[in-house]
Amino acid sequence: MTGQVSFPRQYARTQRFSLGAPRSFTVSPDGSRVVFIRSRSGTDRSGVLWVLDPATGGEFPAADPAVLLAGAGEELSAEEKARRERLREGSAGVVGYAVDSAAELAAFPLSGRLFVAELRGGTARELPVPGPVADPRPSPDGRRVAYVAGGALRVVDVEPAPGEASGAGADRALAEPDGPTVTWGLAEFVAAEEMDRHRGFWWAPDGESLLAARVDDAPVQRWWIADPANPGSRPAEVGYPAAGTPNAEVTLSLLGLDGTRTDVRWDRERHPYLARVHWSAGGPPLLLVQSRDQRHQAYLTVDTGTGATSVLHEEQDAKWLELFPGVPAWSPDGRLVRISDEDGSRALVVGDRTLTGSGLHLRAVLDIGDDDVLVSASAGAGAEEPGTGETHVYRVSEQGVERVSQERGWHSAVRSGAVTVLVSAVPERAGATFRVLRDGAEATGVTSYAEAPVLTSRARLTEAGARRIPCAVLLPTGYTEGDGPLPVLMDPYGGPHGPRVVAGHNAHLTSQWFADQGFAVVVADGRGTPHRSPAWEKAIHEDFAGVTLDDQVEALQALAADFPLDLGRVGIRGWSYGGYLAALAVLRRPDVFHAAVAGAPVTDWRLYDTHYTERYLGLPDEKPKVYAHNSLVTDDGLAEAAGPVRPLMIVHGLADDNVVAAHTLRLSSALLAAGRPHEVLPLSGVTHMTPQEQVAENLLLLQVDFLKKSLGMARRTA
Repeated sequence: MTGQVSFPRQYARTQRFSLGAPRSFTVSPDGSRVVFIRSRSGTDRSGVLWVLDPATGGEFPAADPAVLLAGAGEELSAEEKARRERLREGSAGVVGYAVDSAAELAAFPLSGRLFVAELRGGTARELPVPGPVADPRPSPDGRRVAYVAGGALRVVDVEPAPGEASGAGADRALAEPDGPTVTWGLAEFVAAEEMDRHRGFWWAPDGESLLAARVDDAPVQRWWIADPANPGSRPAEVGYPAAGTPNAEVTLSLLGLDGTRTDVRWDRERHPYLARVHWSAGGPPLLLVQSRDQRHQAYLTVDTGTGATSVLHEEQDAKWLELFPGVPAWSPDGRLVRISDEDGSRALVVGDRTLTGSGLHLRAVLDIGDDDVLVSASAGAGAEEPGTGETHVYRVSEQGVERVSQERGWHSAVRSGAVTVLVSAVPERAGATFRVLRDGAEATGVTSYAEAPVLTSRARLTEAGARRIPCAVLLPTGYTEGDGPLPVLMDPYGGPHGPRVVAGHNAHLTSQWFADQGFAVVVADGRGTPHRSPAWEKAIHEDFAGVTLDDQVEALQALAADFPLDLGRVGIRGWSYGGYLAALAVLRRPDVFHAAVAGAPVTDWRLYDTHYTERYLGLPDEKPKVYAHNSLVTDDGLAEAAGPVRPLMIVHGLADDNVVAAHTLRLSSALLAAGRPHEVLPLSGVTHMTPQEQVAENLLLLQVDFLKKSLGMARRTA
């Protein structure tokens, strides 16, 4: 690698090769503009808002933070830092934006200030309003922008009234907090962290009113996250709804620009979770609300005159009901569009018709047109071929299903009218390609400035064992059969919502780097990960510890028949759920696993949040044995740890407010009390994301050194 940057350094400074790649696409309804965010190079963290003309391929910057802030550095409020943590957003500059219905005006925050960009001409300016500003969103007609500041939902006119000075027009609060724990227009913690609902207000189609969530955090227990490296600083107080404890109180109101307020009413005792809100010209406001155990949910319509709700549709499941991006929503002709999580398949339902079968496993609705619905899906349980690691884009209509993406890979799309932006990652090429299609034919592309990796991923995607567990196997570059069997490194996430076996090149770069250090790396997506059927995903109900660990063992042992795996030297590494799985592996199956690196592991599920944990394990008071079995720190959990003691390194960011450091500290204390040696690596000032360049780089280097030492391998030399 003489004269070339190392992979760990490149991986860290490019933020996992995400910098410089276009993202967050919006297509204007008339097809004349594609709006997106992209930084100016593969190492530049500052996002710029761009506009592309699909007809010519020409593009221009509509908002450049360096210009708008006159070179000043960004200053983020505590609320904005928390919001970015929930979004897993580690970039700077323009990291998100919202547009009006014509995609002519964009609004976005910079350094807590409100800016708008005129997307036809590419001019941007600040609207002077109270701050710090969060989540600004233009009205459908582009005349106003609603935003949150100081817990209040506010609205500002984009243009001043006739005769007033230039700048912004009237600014006023539509709803202000009536207590220190109340906010308007923001998503509560579990909605943002677990429901994929990051919004707290929604404009009416006519732009004359908004639906707004009022969140009262008072019932939520308080935790304090300290920075031990700076003992003079006060601990940060956070409201954290751990499993079995109270959630925030969430209500919804219709706020008119004329100052009126109408509270929305539904049975919040039965359905306390506000999971989705949709409001379009296709029908009245549409809500999806869930029971606390997530086994029952209701689709509600809202009477905007009275605030009363009516049940449009109900669903139930013996284990839980999944939430999906893009639904529920109205079709242009007023039919309910949803993804069914019933009857053993994930199917698209429009009105009273189910339009897909068991051959497709629906993941998201991407766009709803006059005659069709654009969706992303993987191969379902009824598919002729499983399509390991693939996700495709499909057009679904009354006439049938048509696949839009053709190459083997991982695809998604954004569409409006005749123009579609197709984003494709394939195994044979680094990064992703971004193609603009008009009426299905390629019109132009969007340039990516992402760096090319200094190594090439050579993942072989396959299936293993009787359950046909999707796997990726990576061997060292240049390996030949004569080199003999290799020490094994299992590299899973292994839990819900986190597929690792992906038919894309960059998805396996880190695993390839570990392979090039002398390992045979195995990535296995067992039951519980998003794949071919609800039955596959829901097999982990009440049993994280048994099912997910069993599938890692099955995959490893089955692959040994076809790959050069030294089963006498097996390590495992992972982060978050993968960290839990790694620690679980060496504690409960030391006969199989000989060393582990557990990053930010959940060790006691009673310390993790309500919406996630209770979905799978139930309430702690009602299911104490379930929690004990799945825990790493309870007496029952440790009692299942038997056999020889294996080397274990636990890594945790002390500023993590998602999987708090108490998880690692409790596990360390329990292991110490049980006389089990281990190592703990605390990361001062680091959150769950580990976005810091030096931390990200050195974590890779420290892990490989620990694993090589523990498995009796030669230490790293490059």
